[in-house]
Amino acid sequence: MDWEEKNSEETGEEADVLEEGGEPEEGLEPEDEIETAAEREAREKREEEERQAKARKRRLIPPFVMLFAGAVVSIAMRILHYDLQTMLIVLLCVLLGFYFVGRILQIMLDRFEQQIQDAHMEEGEVIEKEPEE
Repeated sequence: MDWEEKNSEETGEEADVLEEGGEPEEGLEPEDEIETAAEREAREKREEEERQAKARKRRLIPPFVMLFAGAVVSIAMRILHYDLQTMLIVLLCVLLGFYFVGRILQIMLDRFEQQIQDAHMEEGEVIEKEPEE
């Protein structure tokens, strides 16, 4: 027996149960599937808190990238016996450069998350409109 035959038999059995006035095996009624206003507000509040937590974590990306690059460059220049003035000038340039690299990375991640949220909102709107028809 292939998948299509098995699937058609299962859906046929479910349709028979529903026609006889019984409930589906899962026990979910249409009222259980609809989200109430309070549940929606709680979910939106929870999602907003999650977004803010992610934003706080992302805010730390540029300083960590900058400090890591600075540590690597400082150690390398110390091992290679650079004089102090040259070392400080190079270190300052590296810190500034990698701060901007980290900032660009943070902006890209924020845009990706915004695109994902927009896609979820569009899917949510489509799902909400289906029961109205």
